[in-house]
Formats: sequence, C-alpha cells, structure tokens
Amino acid sequence: MSSATGLVPLGSTLRVLEPAPHVLAFYDGRVPGVRLHSAHENWLDDGAYALGIASYAVLDGDEALVYDTHVSLAHARIIRQTLERRGARRIRVVLSHWHDDHVAGNEAFADCEIIANRETAALLALHRARLEAGDPPIRPLILPNLLFEERFSLTVGTVPVELFHMDIHSRDGTVVLLPDGLLLAGDTLEDSITYVDEPDRLAIHLVGLERLAALDATRILPNHGAPEVIAAGGYRPALITANRLYVEQLLRLKAEPELAGLDLRTFAKEAFATGAVTYFEPYEAVHRRNVAAVVASNP
Repeated sequence: MSSATGLVPLGSTLRVLEPAPHVLAFYDGRVPGVRLHSAHENWLDDGAYALGIASYAVLDGDEALVYDTHVSLAHARIIRQTLERRGARRIRVVLSHWHDDHVAGNEAFADCEIIANRETAALLALHRARLEAGDPPIRPLILPNLLFEERFSLTVGTVPVELFHMDIHSRDGTVVLLPDGLLLAGDTLEDSITYVDEPDRLAIHLVGLERLAALDATRILPNHGAPEVIAAGGYRPALITANRLYVEQLLRLKAEPELAGLDLRTFAKEAFATGAVTYFEPYEAVHRRNVAAVVASNP
C-alpha cells in the first residue's frame, strides 16, 4: 500500500515477466506517484524507478544466471528466492556495467560467482567509495570475482550463453547473447533514448553500436524499457538504429548549437520514426541532461 508520502516498501511493486523460454525479467518502476526510497531526489527513485528497470535471469534445470542484481538488496533477495523456488541450486551473476542501479543487490549473491569484464571491475573499485556513500548507499559493495576480456562463453543448464564486452553508454558494457538471437542489452540500448554517461566518447559508442548490430540479434531486452514490450518478447533490432540516430543527433550539437533548445520529440524525431522506441515523458529530463553534458564536453 502507498503511504501518504508516496513511499512503498522496496520490492513491493516488482513484477516477474517471462519474455522468452528460460528467461525471466524482474521489472520495477514506471508506477505513477510511487517512490521507494525517499521524497528527496536520489538515484533510485529519480533515475532507475522513474524510467523503469529490469534485471534478467536465465534459468534451466537447477542452474541460473542473473544479469544485474537490481536497485536494492530487497529486489535482489526476491530475485534469488524466485529462482530458488523454481529449482535453481547453482546461481551465477553477470554485471552489465558498473552503475549503481545494476549492482545495488550484489551482496545478496556474495556467495556466488559474480562475472564481469575487467573494465567493470576496475570502475567499481575506482568508484567504490562513492557508491557506498550514495543515496541510497550500496554498502558493502560486493565486487566481481570472475573477470573476462572481450568475450566469454558459458552454459546455464543446456542453454549456451555468450558474453560480449561492448563500449556503449559506458566503456565497460557487457551484453548477453542467447539462443535464437535474443540479446540482453543492459544499458547499451534504451527506450526512449540512451542516457549519456560519457559525453566525450559518443563517437566511440557509435562504433560500439555497429559492433552490437553485427551480433544479428533478433529480439532485444534492454534493462530500461517499456514493461509491455519486454513482456511480449522484447524489441526489434531497429532499437539499435533508434539509439544510433539519437547519438548521431547529439554529435551534431557542436556544429548546430540551436538543436540544444529542442524538446525530446522534436530532437529525436528520426529515432521515434523508426517505430522501435516510444515517447515516455520522464525521458525529457534525461534528454535535457544529455544535451547539457554534451554541450559542456565540447571544446
């Protein structure tokens, strides 16, 4: 139940979706008028929860692979309990990248293999003090214990899984390719638009998007997207095109500063025209922040 302040218990609005065989999506957020942590601005409520966020799990037999540990320990415990109720006895974790809303539940899996690429491990160590002192804090931050470079293969039960290091959104992205071309994309792709964390590296991220497209995914499950699309099996490959078009538009800001004053619908009209992404009003704030970051990074 919502309180007078709009706060509800952590995990109380989490829903479990089943977008594909052997795949669960643990989705929370996009609940109007509801907050989880505080009435004051914070990364959980005003970032992940407002935009909507999913962590994923691949489950086959008594083995499971968790892709990101969600926004709180409470969420992570629900994920683990759900998998164990469904028969999982061996659980491993893959981190999509180092950002707070993807690693906040790591402690719930401290006794498990936590897999990440070497860039993610380095960035978590670098930012550990800030993450542990954040609002809300991630304390203690549990670091990954199995590292890879570029590519890593494993199986979950009988399901083959491929991990790829992708330099998109953040230099340490890891995506997961599953059978039949199903891609768990982390924050490399978003609906409505990407969140710019490294504004000086957008041209590099464009190259990363080309590498991502070369994986020939048939369906895509991003961490930030619309729950109804995720529940229905994910996004079409054109999601990559839509995100690329938005990044290309951001790169035009240096030569065409007048673009900075446009609202999201107008600025990203080519991306929306693909039909792969839909307008979601909370992304207006993300867009304004993106534009400010890119403008500030231009010499």
